[in-house]
Amino acid sequence: MEFEESGIGEECGVFGCVAAGEWPTQLEVAQILTLGLVALQHRGQESAGIVMSTGTNPPTYTTLKGMGLVNTAFKAEDLLELRNGNLGIGHTRYSTTGISELQNCQPFVVDTLHGKIAVAHNGELVNASALRKKVMRHGVGLSTSSDSELITQLLALTPPMEEQDTPDWVARIKNLMTETPTSYSLLVMYKDVIYAVRDPYGNRPLSIGRIVPISKLHSSDTEGWVVSSESCSFQSIGAKYYREVQPGEIIQISKNGVKSLSVVPRPEGDPPAFCIFEYVYFARPDSIFEGQMVYTVRQRCGQQLAIEAPTDADVVSTVPESATPAALGYAQQSGLPYVEVLCKNRYVGRTFIQPNTRLRQLGVAKKFGALTDNFAGKRVVLIDDSIVRGNTISPIIKLLKEAGATEVHIRVASPPIRFPCYMGINIPTKEELIANKPEFEDIAGYIGATSVRYLSVEGLVSAVQGGIESHGKDERISTKTTRFGHCTACLTGKYPVELECRHAGGGKAGASGHLLHVSLTQVTVGGRTRR
Repeated sequence: MEFEESGIGEECGVFGCVAAGEWPTQLEVAQILTLGLVALQHRGQESAGIVMSTGTNPPTYTTLKGMGLVNTAFKAEDLLELRNGNLGIGHTRYSTTGISELQNCQPFVVDTLHGKIAVAHNGELVNASALRKKVMRHGVGLSTSSDSELITQLLALTPPMEEQDTPDWVARIKNLMTETPTSYSLLVMYKDVIYAVRDPYGNRPLSIGRIVPISKLHSSDTEGWVVSSESCSFQSIGAKYYREVQPGEIIQISKNGVKSLSVVPRPEGDPPAFCIFEYVYFARPDSIFEGQMVYTVRQRCGQQLAIEAPTDADVVSTVPESATPAALGYAQQSGLPYVEVLCKNRYVGRTFIQPNTRLRQLGVAKKFGALTDNFAGKRVVLIDDSIVRGNTISPIIKLLKEAGATEVHIRVASPPIRFPCYMGINIPTKEELIANKPEFEDIAGYIGATSVRYLSVEGLVSAVQGGIESHGKDERISTKTTRFGHCTACLTGKYPVELECRHAGGGKAGASGHLLHVSLTQVTVGGRTRR
């Protein structure tokens, strides 16, 4: 919950769909895209966009974009304009670079020498300033401040070995991947195919699903293919989880099926760097990454937290509701009963919009009601996702104590966030983070808690990697890509690649051009730490 009021923002969501079999299709591709984006709404709420294609030669592209949530950005009459499409891609946006305007809304469509392409992107390029200069030196103008337009224009540039009349999109995508190592999951639509691409470090997620007939959910029949930032979107559209796009992999999705075209390797010795905060907070709990459900990982985080930070208490509870799996895991491991101590009012706005000081101070009381009968006269262990700035948890502790809790022990199911993210997560500046302030030395006293303990970085990595399945069974994927590792840069300051530092003072999204030389942090199969 702390994330919701902290200024830490989700990333973006991408979703694509291709109808299988004969075209024109009877599959309602536009409706599937819309429902897929609704399921990814937690990843971005600023704007939403869809680009549909007939898949003919030449194809007809239809674009629909709007500001706000998917259900407000798209009207029913707008979707009628998309009904003739056989394939399409969509995007829901939270800006980490670029201002929040309709012109930055994705997917982007550009003309190339060989026809139009549409591109949707989740992530943030670590060397965007240098790439922006390179594109402009080619005489290409940029109409937005978004990293994603850079990707689109780089794809439009012809690689040196390409024949003039024969577009080689795999070569173009590989050329892009050599220009920028991370962070991106991409959908590229050209004519009758969608290319699904994940950067060599696998920093952002991307999964493929198979649409099956509604009346035959266990059938081998296929009505279409979908690709999504998270697998949580599959169930609502009648799709079955197929597999993840591997780090560095380029996949072609067409009406004929799914085909792995190439895997671009990382520099020798570098493990993948999947964002560990996808597990901690950003992803929906029913999504699957690396062969395991996010909900289960969060439970393991709670269990590990109980091992590392036990305390004498009477009940375990949570700040609703994303920390609930961790709280259940803590209760299970500690043997303490789990109870609800807070009732959330879902229809109250965020606390910073209150019109005066008194009402602002009452913001938490308006958002939560205390379930007094469950904890009055008892010692409470309260589990939360994170304490980022420290300005949200303190009023909750005060509320519980005033309602009768004798002690409130805060246990945080992730380590302290100390560093900004340059790869697609909107984290406050280093100076704003409570873990970097003098008050952190006595954070319990600062927020009014009886005690405060965080999960360790090692404990988080152990909880995440404890359930990862080996992907070595897929012979199409290089064994180099089957190792696993996770980016913990916001916790440790050790980034997976050399960074272009975009702000003087360690913030985000400027263009200072300074390079920050950092090393890789993470862990590979077998628990050996690689640095």
